Amino acid sequence: MITNHDSESSIPHSSFLIPNSYELLCFGNAMIDVFSTAEPAWLDELGITEPAQHIPMDLAQRILEGLVLAHDTVLSSGGGAANVAKIGAMLDTESAFAGCVGVPSAGDNLAAVFRKDLETAGVVPILSYGKDKTGLCFAFSCDGATRIAASPGAALEFSEADVSEELVSRAEAIVLDGYMLDRRPLVQHIMQLASRHGIPVALDVASVFQIKEKTEAILQYSRIYPLIVFMNTDEAIVFYNNIKKSSDKLEAYSEREKESLILKEICPVLKCITEGEIFPIIVIKLGGKGAVVLAGGNIYKEETFAITPRNTVGAGDAFCAAFISAWIRHKSIQECAALGNKVAREILLVPGTSIGKAKLKSYAKLLKK
Repeated sequence: MITNHDSESSIPHSSFLIPNSYELLCFGNAMIDVFSTAEPAWLDELGITEPAQHIPMDLAQRILEGLVLAHDTVLSSGGGAANVAKIGAMLDTESAFAGCVGVPSAGDNLAAVFRKDLETAGVVPILSYGKDKTGLCFAFSCDGATRIAASPGAALEFSEADVSEELVSRAEAIVLDGYMLDRRPLVQHIMQLASRHGIPVALDVASVFQIKEKTEAILQYSRIYPLIVFMNTDEAIVFYNNIKKSSDKLEAYSEREKESLILKEICPVLKCITEGEIFPIIVIKLGGKGAVVLAGGNIYKEETFAITPRNTVGAGDAFCAAFISAWIRHKSIQECAALGNKVAREILLVPGTSIGKAKLKSYAKLLKK
């Protein structure tokens, strides 16, 4: 187990032991995901009215205190990169996660919850400690929809000082949470170290808002570094619209029109970005329709079948984990995407990534063939 100094003198950035090697190294916002049902009126009173928004840490703490007594509330380590690390570990990929949490000895019990959840999944936690409390992300099931409210807390204190060349050089692949794109020096530092050692970086763009603001940065990174970019349908459309300077809004498209637009118009344009080299690779997750991968100037489509989800949070992270785990084992693009589809379906049936390793045992066996 990897530890740093569990004392108040370790604030904010402790040194930590680094394992000899790992296949998958994930950098991201260390958050506790909280899944619960809620009445719309109650959320409205709290000011949680958007599909996704930030809330102050003091409000997040008060909400958590009220929810811990609810019978349907589930807590687990979260944040996109931590989810990828957990699913990767359950697929028998040697996985590590690096991020920043609150200080356990200062009364931050969630930091211990985060660490234990990672370790239970088989992930090596490489954690620094910040001055703020461990981040929280609520996913409220509300009249058939989901409202997400996040308070990143200490997660935002993770910095270049926490990322050494030794840490990066021992990985075979790196996953970078798209929500970290706002911290350009940190992102560039990680990508530069990865590129120096020929290590591919998987970047999930995280949200429509992020892609609206960071299209040019992602394009720039894709020209310089060995990048695998993951997007969902909406993110891919916004990415494409930004490239062609279009003001079209997502609301203008039906779900069927979105899929048609991606396959007939967007993919032929984006594949040009991938011509000539191994990287970049662009992966577009189509939900119940599967995924399409653009690599080496080619378009690969891997279909799946739709199911009724219990919760969609974490499914994209599961796809990324399975895809990268298969990539590390030199599977074909089609095999990577097919495994991504299968593992994502399993996660749709549970809250977040709260799944037992036994459920993924058959998929782990596929990676060993």
